[in-house]
This record gives sequence, structure tokens and C-alpha cells, in this order.
Amino acid sequence: MEYGSIIEMLDTLYNMVTEAWGVPLGNDKCIIERDKAIELINEIKNSLPSSIAESKRLVAARDEFIGNAKREAESLRRNAEERARAMVEEQEVMRVARASSAEIIASAEARSRELRRISNAYVDEIMRKTEESLASSLTTIRNAHSAFQQQSGQPAAAAAKPAAKPAAQKPAPKAGSAIVPELGE
Repeated sequence: MEYGSIIEMLDTLYNMVTEAWGVPLGNDKCIIERDKAIELINEIKNSLPSSIAESKRLVAARDEFIGNAKREAESLRRNAEERARAMVEEQEVMRVARASSAEIIASAEARSRELRRISNAYVDEIMRKTEESLASSLTTIRNAHSAFQQQSGQPAAAAAKPAAKPAAQKPAPKAGSAIVPELGE
């Protein structure tokens, strides 16, 4: 007799026992065909090793699949964490670089303003000293001219002639403009 799967063979054996005639005065005993029952039990025994081997192979394949899936998931998680960490570090580097850049620019602008203030003060001082020196020289020249006129006996009218305007009386040039003497002075 050819049976399909172990489950079918067990179902057949179960049906044999449940449909068997009971023994008089024995509620839990029955009569079944011994040869048929032994044949079914032998077929089940012969089928079990291959079924068990197939089940073990399926369980091993399932375990391998689950293991591979877990390893791949772990690898993906690690890669995602590394990328996230790198992005955070890159953003931190950019933030620090921007802050440092802003600080350097602010420092350079402050230094530039200070240098401009110092150079303007220096130029103003040099121009003031030059003006004083020129005024002093002009006074010395006028006094020498006056003394020369008195010694040479020139008339006082020539001495009373209006002298050229001193440089101190002219309006000061604007800062940054070139000082060019006008013709005829």
C-alpha cells in the first residue's frame, strides 16, 4: 500500500484505531488488523528519517537566512550611524569654521579701523608741524625782508605793500586731496 505523507499515514492509523471494534469488558481496548497496522508503522518509521532530515535542512536554511538578514541589518545600521556621525561632525566643523571666519573678519576690520585712526592722527600731526614750521619760516623771511628793506633804504611805501597771504590763512585742504600750489602765488 502506498501512502503520501507521514501525516496521511498517521491519519490512516488513527482512523483504524477509532473505527476498530471494541473488546468486550475492555473500554480502552480494540481489535485492529495487525498486518495493516505494522505496515503503516513501518512506512512511518521509514519516512521519518527523510522527513526529519528535510525538516532539519529547512530549519538550518531558515536559521541561515535569519542570520544573514540580521548581519545585513546590523551592517546597514552601523553604516547609517557612521553617516549620521560624519554629517554631524561635518556640520560642527562648518559651524566652527564660520564662527572662526566671522571672528577673523571682525578682528581684521577692527584692526583696519584702528590703523586708519592711528594713520590719520599721524598725518594730522605731521601736517600741523609742517604748517607751524612753514609759518615760522614765513615769519623769519618777512622779518629778514623787512630788515633788508630798512638797511637798503627803500621807502616805507614799498614796505607797506601788502605781502602775500600766509599759508596759515588759506583754507586747509580736505583730507585725502592733493596739495597743489596754484600758479601766480
